[in-house]
Amino acid sequence: MGGERARLGSLADHGDAVIARRRHYAEFFGEKAPADGFGLVVGNCQAESLRLVISSEALPAVRVPAVHELTADDARRLHALLADAAFLVAQPIRDDYRGLPLGTAQLRAALPAAARTVTVPAVRFAGLHPFQAVLRLPDFPEDPPLVAYHDVRIVAEALGAPVASSVPAATVRAIADASIAELRRREARGLDVAASDLFAPVVDDLARTVNHPGNALFLPLGERIVAALGAPGRVVDPGRPILAAVRAPLESWVVDAWDLDTAPRPDWIVDGETVRAALVREAHLAYYAERPALLAAVAERLAPLLRTWAEAA
Repeated sequence: MGGERARLGSLADHGDAVIARRRHYAEFFGEKAPADGFGLVVGNCQAESLRLVISSEALPAVRVPAVHELTADDARRLHALLADAAFLVAQPIRDDYRGLPLGTAQLRAALPAAARTVTVPAVRFAGLHPFQAVLRLPDFPEDPPLVAYHDVRIVAEALGAPVASSVPAATVRAIADASIAELRRREARGLDVAASDLFAPVVDDLARTVNHPGNALFLPLGERIVAALGAPGRVVDPGRPILAAVRAPLESWVVDAWDLDTAPRPDWIVDGETVRAALVREAHLAYYAERPALLAAVAERLAPLLRTWAEAA
């Protein structure tokens, strides 16, 4: 009886989640009609932040789930919307992503002939978090506990080769430069809008984590997208921090390296709650200890960063 109640409770929770998702993406799911002249912004978690800053009465944009969350039914709905859309803003997505027709070229092909397309980069910046990496390992889909990021210092400790807790300012800048150089390399593949020159000066609001930019990046990037669309729209400041559900520590030596006008934050902030960095360290060490094959895969992917930190120690 208890098992049946648990099953029914689980089904009810799932149903509630589906209803909430459809409500959140009402225009996408046809619960609400899109405005005339609507467009779409498609990509990872950064896409919704870009939609927030470019969407206005003159340039309405439909809220779309992140591309890695889309199901086959969602992909069909997306193509149906594209057939009536006035514009598409998209990050580079490979054809048949996750077995679905979600590649940037495939999305562009679904648009009316007169619709405009603007391609934008997915942004990662390591200058404020030079110890951090976010990895997608196909053989290990599970994220680390508490926060879905790897810390090179914790990885080194798990490998039995601990490194220093900080690196000199010159190394911080070198790691930042390397992430910007990688962004430039991807922009050079023919993207319509660049972001790699928006990281000077370095300010705290540029990034919440290595792959979550802040308002200081999204607002000027949004201006470039609106201009590239050639539309009468304008950038909209949402009046709140964007993509800020997870904030990584901003450590004192990073603050000093960039001479930031802000106080260090030693711990994580997740959904408004403080998560102690020491707790994350303990959880991640246990996570790696239980998964030696994953640790080896992480170490292989982070080999250049591990080397940088070892040499700077």
